Amino acid sequence: MAVKKADVLVITPHPDDAEFGVAGTVVKWVAEVKEVVYVVCTNGDKGTSDYSVKPEELAKIREREQLCAAEVLGVREVVFLRHEDQSLEDTPEFRKELVRLIRTYRPDIVVSADPYRRYIWHRDHRITGQVVLDAVFPYARDHLAYPDLLEEGLQPHKVKEVWLWTIADNINHRSDITDVFPIKVKALRCHESQVGNDRFSDLEERLRQWARDRAKGTDYELAEAFHREEILW
Repeated sequence: MAVKKADVLVITPHPDDAEFGVAGTVVKWVAEVKEVVYVVCTNGDKGTSDYSVKPEELAKIREREQLCAAEVLGVREVVFLRHEDQSLEDTPEFRKELVRLIRTYRPDIVVSADPYRRYIWHRDHRITGQVVLDAVFPYARDHLAYPDLLEEGLQPHKVKEVWLWTIADNINHRSDITDVFPIKVKALRCHESQVGNDRFSDLEERLRQWARDRAKGTDYELAEAFHREEILW
């Protein structure tokens, strides 16, 4: 398997999650000429209140929406794993999928959902975040983890940083998205099945308020918030 070097690998549970969590920061990375790749773990085939939409139809819609959002943001590539929505488990097979992608793209930064948010939190988010952390360390790093990947030409890789988008009390890094906020909104509007039909008639103002809240304690007007960990070993 050929290595496809990227600077940042964003591993998101569902189509649209990354747009809520990290889209503004992605725009800034792209402006810095960083290569950003998305990995979308599930097909989002249960994310609707419309009884007339079949799961397989919804999955196709949401894939198109994610590609639209990625184009708006300047994301180089989107990898769709197409697991069924609400089905993710912490298994060796899922972990290996992510290890393979980390070794393939060899990113400096991996971004995902915070698995440690308290109380109500989508299970796919918890599972994705935890499996991402395990895939980054130690599995992607150690050559004896999934040794058959070596036969595919995928050498171990040490990720430098993990960023988890979060609203929890463990925020330790904020990204200034004041100037790129309109692009974040435009990308989210691509997800018509999730934010259209007046479900978020006040989408822009809601997002702006969330971003204001995340900017508290900084000189920024609008921000995205993360728990950021440097991996030193």
